[in-house]
Amino acid sequence: MTDISHTLIIGGGSGMGLALARSLLADGLEVTIAGRSRDRLDAAAVDLGSDRLHTAPVDIADEDSVRRLFQGIGRLGHVVVTAADMSHGYAPLAQLPLADARGVIDTKVLGPWLVAKYAAPVLAESFTVTSGIAAYRPAVNGTVVATANAALEGLVRALALELAPVRVNAVSPGWVDTPIWTSLAGDAKDERLAAMAARLPVGRIGHPDDIAAAFRAVLDNGFLTGTVLHVDGGHHLV
Repeated sequence: MTDISHTLIIGGGSGMGLALARSLLADGLEVTIAGRSRDRLDAAAVDLGSDRLHTAPVDIADEDSVRRLFQGIGRLGHVVVTAADMSHGYAPLAQLPLADARGVIDTKVLGPWLVAKYAAPVLAESFTVTSGIAAYRPAVNGTVVATANAALEGLVRALALELAPVRVNAVSPGWVDTPIWTSLAGDAKDERLAAMAARLPVGRIGHPDDIAAAFRAVLDNGFLTGTVLHVDGGHHLV
């Protein structure tokens, strides 16, 4: 695994990251997907079914785990981070435990910071992270999620200078129909997504392939750095 056409996707076992892996593999590129769940990675490997696909365990909130990931991985063209644990990030301010708030910051902000720290020596072309609409349209009971997304975009601008000439950018999705909605909304998932679709200028919720296409655009554009690409169906306008 030494070719700079090799892309590492942390969070590539499901949702947007899985869709990006599928897109890259379809173009004959080499991909490693990494994440906390070995079962999810194994299922994704079966789904993708490519001999150019590799899998690796990592917990981006754990520095030792991130360090191990980059030991022996070889030269990389691109690193993309889609992983973040927001499952405990939504609660009224008075009821949100500090430990849960720190967990969101650890995975959404410090996780990508750790990845950049250990990826830098082997990274040739670009580093891309996943922000989100909460930085621009925060929700009630979502204080820490809005904070984490906004902080991540500040990190992008700083890393674009520090890691140059490696390009550093963020893709900022809106509401996308991924498995996380089952845990966030439960039985109300379809109703909530339909209500948002009716608000959006494009008239629909995003799909993982929409976001994968945005990541591909960022990875392929050699003149793009320090930028946030909004792929939210116009959500930041309404």
